[in-house]
Amino acid sequence: MAASPDREGLRARWARALDPELRRARGLSAVNRAVVVLILASVLTAILETEPVLRAAGGRAFVVAEGVFLAAFVVEYLARAWTATVNPRWPSLGAYLRSPVALFDLAVILGVLLPFFGMEASLLRLFRAFRLLRLARLGRFSQAMRLIGAAVSGRGPEIGVSIGFAAGLLLCASTGLYLAEGGVQPEAFGSIPRAMWWAVATLTTVGYGDVVPVTGLGRVLAALTAFTGIAVIAVPTGLIAAAFADAMRAARSHRRGGGEGRDDDGSDRDGG
Repeated sequence: MAASPDREGLRARWARALDPELRRARGLSAVNRAVVVLILASVLTAILETEPVLRAAGGRAFVVAEGVFLAAFVVEYLARAWTATVNPRWPSLGAYLRSPVALFDLAVILGVLLPFFGMEASLLRLFRAFRLLRLARLGRFSQAMRLIGAAVSGRGPEIGVSIGFAAGLLLCASTGLYLAEGGVQPEAFGSIPRAMWWAVATLTTVGYGDVVPVTGLGRVLAALTAFTGIAVIAVPTGLIAAAFADAMRAARSHRRGGGEGRDDDGSDRDGG
């Protein structure tokens, strides 16, 4: 039976409120802003619950809060499923329910049950924050991310070469310190994998200082590794910075070409 016009109108209105792809105006709808607040509140609750003092003082409050979040996310999930087919992307309800976004929403709901399996499992609830990425379809933000992604992918070969060079240097530094220090400090340098921890900390210029070479040869190799690490960090950083600069120039060129005269979904602002 065909749905009544009023029912179809109600579903279409809720679809525009829930689905950022159907919203013509800039920014989030009031409904999605409320969802963002719920997501942030649930993440904050999960963070505070890891503090034993707070967990002991407000144990029941945390349970009630999780119950509220569960009910709210279930209602939101059902509402998105009810309105999904308004978006031409989803030809059927089944197609939407099998999509990654719907499966992720379902995982968020199931995540409320994780505290029953221990606090370690409950930390997975922090992944609710990634739902914000789905709602962040905000015109210029999405366009900027696409431009940056294209610019970085355009530098892919250069970035790949620098990563390969860094991996080779990591292996050489680990092997050198294993040969120079393995017999003196077997706990830290007794194998190449063990020496890799020191090599990573040195090449990235972090330098924790928890493991240091003590032999003359080891210190010479450490100095060479440290100096080379500056270049290892500088090369990909420069490439990525250049990619960002390319993306910014492309964005400015797009705006000068008239990109600002259209809404998020590509339609004219005056509704034409």
